[in-house]
Amino acid sequence: MVACFAGVASAQAIVELFTSEGCSSCPPADAVLECLETGGAIVLGEHVTYWDRLGWKDRFSAEAFTLRQEEYVRRFRIDSAYTPQMVVNGEAEFVGSDEGRARQEISKAARQPKAKLELSRDDGAVSIKVAGLPAAAKGADVILAVTETRLDSDVRGGENGGHKLRHTGVVRSMTTVGRVDGKAAEAGDYSGRARYHVDPSWKRENLKVVVFLQDRASKKIWGAAATSP
Repeated sequence: MVACFAGVASAQAIVELFTSEGCSSCPPADAVLECLETGGAIVLGEHVTYWDRLGWKDRFSAEAFTLRQEEYVRRFRIDSAYTPQMVVNGEAEFVGSDEGRARQEISKAARQPKAKLELSRDDGAVSIKVAGLPAAAKGADVILAVTETRLDSDVRGGENGGHKLRHTGVVRSMTTVGRVDGKAAEAGDYSGRARYHVDPSWKRENLKVVVFLQDRASKKIWGAAATSP
């Protein structure tokens, strides 16, 4: 178990980690993500595919996460995608093993105004209520992710061959379920309802349903919340 520093202010920040079981630099970043979740941040472990051809196929990888990371490459104007990459609230990116930088960015996010999200579950669906939306949130996507924690892998090839890896907040699915239209942004609130799928192989006690609002162009996240399924 990694030793976690105390004192992270979560402010319901979304912390994304682009990672891979095939990357030897990623396990320390996975450990940082676990610390941040313990501190109250909403974490999304997004396993990319471009390591899969280099000796080990990551069972959690998906092309959707590779494409999402490419969107951040363009947003931050960096040369290329890399692992481990951490992104906080869509506004800052850095090497995912840098816990000090992560806490700095989460604290910065805590000082910024944000919308308030309330989630309530209802028979395989979640009702979403948002208050305090700024007018600038017009056009933001409403994104729903299902995550699973406490997932272990015995890696038998690639750079981490022979090691047992533990993952936190692995994104099992991510879907855009709505969009903030001009009327909602003007009124400062949004409401909606979205269904989500839970695969029988996923352990329900380790799952979270995460909803966040993200600007399409700037990638800024206007607010987020999480609940059990």
